Amino acid sequence: MIRFSRRTHWNTEENELSRAHRERLASGLPLADLTESNPTRCGFAYPAGLLTPLSEPAAIDYDPDPKGILSARQAVCSYYAAHGAAVEPRALLLTTSTSEAYSLLFKLLCDPGDAVLAPRPCYPLFDFLADAEVVKLNFASFVYDHGWQLDMESLRARITPNTRALLLVHPNNPTGHFTRLREAEQLAALCRQHRLALIVDEVFLDYAAEDGPNREAADEVAPQIGSGIESGIGSCPAPADRATFAARQLGILIFVVSGISKICALPQMKAAWLAAAGPGSEEALARLEVLADTYLSMNAPVQHALPAWLGQRAEIQAQIRTRIAANLAELDRHLGGREGNGGAGLGGAGLVTRLILEAGWYAVLRIPAFESDEVTARRLLHEGVLVHPGSFFGLGRSGWLVVSLLGRPSEFSTGIGKLVRFLEDSSELPKRGNR
Repeated sequence: MIRFSRRTHWNTEENELSRAHRERLASGLPLADLTESNPTRCGFAYPAGLLTPLSEPAAIDYDPDPKGILSARQAVCSYYAAHGAAVEPRALLLTTSTSEAYSLLFKLLCDPGDAVLAPRPCYPLFDFLADAEVVKLNFASFVYDHGWQLDMESLRARITPNTRALLLVHPNNPTGHFTRLREAEQLAALCRQHRLALIVDEVFLDYAAEDGPNREAADEVAPQIGSGIESGIGSCPAPADRATFAARQLGILIFVVSGISKICALPQMKAAWLAAAGPGSEEALARLEVLADTYLSMNAPVQHALPAWLGQRAEIQAQIRTRIAANLAELDRHLGGREGNGGAGLGGAGLVTRLILEAGWYAVLRIPAFESDEVTARRLLHEGVLVHPGSFFGLGRSGWLVVSLLGRPSEFSTGIGKLVRFLEDSSELPKRGNR
């Protein structure tokens, strides 16, 4: 029998939630999907000539530049210039996805068995990417205290002699936390002390949120997660706290990763990049160029279309921000405006608390921890609502749900209404059991 590599020895069996979801779809029963994060399925209006740039005649010419054609890289530089960062085309390397960028960076920085350290909660894709490169992925903690914050002591304690890089998402997915400038400086000190590179994923950078008027109430409602944190960091992020890491002069080797999947809401077009800066970046780029030349994965039509797509991003981003704001307001209305809910939401100590959101497409909900989040999600699915259990992002086994704010407003409102009613009804069970 053929022996396959241990790096691909994943458990690919369908879990109970996925099975129940598939069966519900097959049955034709109604379903309010509060996990939808694919913008192409959310009813946004894309430019009529979106595909026209793909027919650019210059794409017929094959120019195998491993970093990507110059005009495409210049367009990315213009994107960063709009964010106040001076990025040169020579510091950029185009990839088909951020996943490919991670793959190249793990190859560059790690030997088999080396480790990358990331704060959690975070997107679970990182586990598979690390496994595929025979790299160990270790996790530190976020804490919630007047907003999400990095737990520096947790990061420091989990650095080992085999750690080669810190991996950060700015703003984080799903918490929406922007890495404050003060936090970035502390991270840079850790990297210098332990000779680590810093990898920063900025795909949600353009989607800063203006949270509701009851931010302070959420601080009182939501419990702290973690410990050992300095106070005062969790205040509303200033412009400098929301800035791209490409504009932060930290004196360490930094790789910034992003792409048009989120920036232009075009996940199907497969265009992304990595930018290198800081001490050691020249050698890093030389080695990355060899790696990229080995694959030459990004196709010419997409590269030629990239300047046009980046130039059109404002229109689709405005639609997405409007959708996020509307769904966030609807979520808060359901949480705070229901009679008998004990002042749920941001306005009081109710059954469901929506935590402070700084950016991104997701809202994190704190719910009663009567059972595992997986069980709660399956029970909600039976009621016709699909949500992410918090454990999907590493939030813990119980007490957390994550919902997407990108869905169509009517479906979102229906789903949130059912979710709140379900949790209200479920809360009666422990009360009755205590009588």
